[in-house]
Amino acid sequence: MSGQSLLVPGEITPVRSVPGNIRRPEYVGKPAPTPYTGPEVQDSDTVERMRIAGRIAAQAMEEAAKHIAPGVTTDELDRVAHDFMVDHGAYPSTLGYRGFPKSLCTSLNEVICHGIPDSTVLRDGDIVNLDVTAYINGVHGDNNATYLCGDVDEESRLLVERTRESLNRAIKAVRPGRQINVIGRVIESYAKRFGYGVVRDFTGHGINSSFHSGLIIPHYDSPHATTVMQPGMTFTIEPMLTLGTHEYGLWEDGWTVVTKDRKRTAQFEHTLVVTETGAEILTLP
Repeated sequence: MSGQSLLVPGEITPVRSVPGNIRRPEYVGKPAPTPYTGPEVQDSDTVERMRIAGRIAAQAMEEAAKHIAPGVTTDELDRVAHDFMVDHGAYPSTLGYRGFPKSLCTSLNEVICHGIPDSTVLRDGDIVNLDVTAYINGVHGDNNATYLCGDVDEESRLLVERTRESLNRAIKAVRPGRQINVIGRVIESYAKRFGYGVVRDFTGHGINSSFHSGLIIPHYDSPHATTVMQPGMTFTIEPMLTLGTHEYGLWEDGWTVVTKDRKRTAQFEHTLVVTETGAEILTLP
């Protein structure tokens, strides 16, 4: 594995502005969102609006990823994604969510998730996860992917490739009538082939007009995930695989989640809708 030094927090720039004509999610300016009480199965109009939100989120992530290179700051990646979403009439869902100060999450190397963009400079050999969610027309679209920065070591490159594959396999396992735990069963069984850890405490989630609806999508085979998938259900699958333990620690910022052994970790995510025969990915560029 790469012998690079561990990450430390950088300096966070001021909150970026969003034009007043762009609709905000209800939680902006509040300590927490209002609990969601609506259905997990969405009507065709909501799904169509989620396709639009998902497409903008996917395009914003792609645009930010074009700027991944040694010497670039994670704050610059935030700027690119923020500007793209705002230019397309969307609000960056993470901005102001439970006080999160930025418009996407940038999680490098040993950071599992929720890394805050700051003055941290990307280094040759880093792996960089971008997690982008867009809110437009009253709904959210959420996706993430892990990218290679420069010359990445083989162990890390394989981790990224296999984490992507675990998501692809999980999506193929989605079928109406199946319990949600089939998703985690597929991911965990694949990850075990390579001795990878599967993060358990951070999961996929229901998403619609609510950023996190309360529906939980574990990435391991949980006996409690017995909810039966139905056509029209919308949720994310976002496996986080690790080179070592799945246990984690939390930085003092209250957001940045790192592997307890500080070994590297990768993640991929799509927002899906269950169809009559499987799943449709809503976060396609």
